[in-house]
Amino acid sequence: MKVCEIFTSLQGESSYAGLPCTFIRVSGCNLRCVYCDTQYSYEEGSEMSIDEIRGRVRSAGVRLVEITGGEPLLQKDTPLLVRGLLDEGRTVLIETNGSVSIEDIDRRAVVILDVKTPGSGMGGKTDLANFDLIKPTDEIKFVICGREDYEWAKEILSRYGLTEKARILFSAAIGMLAPSDLARWIIDDRLDVRLNVQIHKFIFGPDERMV
Repeated sequence: MKVCEIFTSLQGESSYAGLPCTFIRVSGCNLRCVYCDTQYSYEEGSEMSIDEIRGRVRSAGVRLVEITGGEPLLQKDTPLLVRGLLDEGRTVLIETNGSVSIEDIDRRAVVILDVKTPGSGMGGKTDLANFDLIKPTDEIKFVICGREDYEWAKEILSRYGLTEKARILFSAAIGMLAPSDLARWIIDDRLDVRLNVQIHKFIFGPDERMV
């Protein structure tokens, strides 16, 4: 597998926010979102075997692991890595941009499925079949760039019944929408979603890479 970086920090997003977590960031992505904060993962990285990756994770000594990118499902061995980490007793999160099927991912893992809004510049790229594969322990994330994205996301939630299928996360795109505005919309609409704030950026700064 081509891996951009492996590091241990705090989980900054999702319902696991605040927990120590070892991150495996794989290289390569098939999308180009306007707000992407990990563009370095498009090309950077080196080849590592699954055993090498698992060894690095064991050395970190943290039970919670997230596989992210880039887009991890572009690499054919990602399902094998997920299964191996789960078999070691780890809690495995896998964050995907939603454009690739999650069908081959071990059901014990927690999928964080990012649904691309129109404001991302990648709207329409989501593999809608993933909505039928999602499970209650998974999370569906919308990065909201403005009011139009918010209204669009609400419509998607309703059309596909997503609040009954998984945990729903709404994030404000950094530099494009104030989290306070998004919070106010969620409260006003009594929307059954979790406001997702990137707490690692508040703690460590927006550009720090903890390798």
